[in-house]
Amino acid sequence: MRAAGREAGGVGDELVGGYDLVIFDLDGVVYLIDKPIPGAAEAIERLRADGVHVAYATNNASRRAGDVAALLTGMGVPATADEVLNSAGAAAAMLARRLPTGAPVLVVGAEALRAEVRDAGLAPVSTFEDKPAAVVQGYGPDVDWRILAEAALSVRAGATWVATNTDRTLPSPRGPLPGNGSLVSVLRTALDREPDLVVGKPEPALFTTAASLSGARRPLVVGDRLDTDIQGAVGAGMDCLLVLTGVSGPADVLAAPPERRPTFVAADLGGLFRPGGDARLPLAESEAGGWRVTRNGDRATLDGDGDPVVALRLLCAVTWNGVPVSGLEPASAAAAKLLESWRR
Repeated sequence: MRAAGREAGGVGDELVGGYDLVIFDLDGVVYLIDKPIPGAAEAIERLRADGVHVAYATNNASRRAGDVAALLTGMGVPATADEVLNSAGAAAAMLARRLPTGAPVLVVGAEALRAEVRDAGLAPVSTFEDKPAAVVQGYGPDVDWRILAEAALSVRAGATWVATNTDRTLPSPRGPLPGNGSLVSVLRTALDREPDLVVGKPEPALFTTAASLSGARRPLVVGDRLDTDIQGAVGAGMDCLLVLTGVSGPADVLAAPPERRPTFVAADLGGLFRPGGDARLPLAESEAGGWRVTRNGDRATLDGDGDPVVALRLLCAVTWNGVPVSGLEPASAAAAKLLESWRR
């Protein structure tokens, strides 16, 4: 589902000018836990003023769509429930299609996930003795050993095991915290098997559903994680912008395999309104913005000084084409400082 008409993100055009829908991840892009990221509200307001449709696709299963919309609105980002797609609602809808009405489903997660299961016509339960037909597992800050034990017993007895998502971490102002993927790994270790189904990103369903609901022909995905947002967008055939305000950092981008390589990169959401040519990856030149990259076989040197994002785009041209990240060397004090900061 690539951009039609003029090339999206062409030189001299606003990056967002080539798209008719922007699908935002939330944690790490619009906010961190419950604090808005500086400039995010203003960027989304500008998109709305310019007539660009927006949607939100989140793997976080601890809030319902209406609650997410209320949270966003309280942060100065007006949103409605029908603009929010989350993995909890998607998981419940999928189970409702597979199970008879009223079937018992053991819920591992927050109350929001239980409510989604209930609204889908199923019966949320919490013990193995309830004979659940399925186990659905999503993030919840109060998930403990007891409910994980009930889930393990249920899956061993034949219950279908569905994970809303497998994000290993979730961003916070204090740094990355354990996400649902970390909790899923507990059951994975105990059961020595994978979930039967993972609903959220990097599966493309949230993105393709958002595009379908809005009738978009040229959607752009904006995320902060290579392993969920970007991989999901690539799998859906959509262009994507990685913003460096959340989980994935420059070192991750340099080492990204093809299925996790973003179309664009920017420091923050302000990149939507700068020329797309200033964000496209990789930058296949040897010199730009005060930086110079010189390749010698499986080594490359970075010299000069300037915008760190420009240096990242230049270096992706060599690391995505055979130079290991360990083969990058500085040739100036500014380059040494930058590379060292990326390796922390």
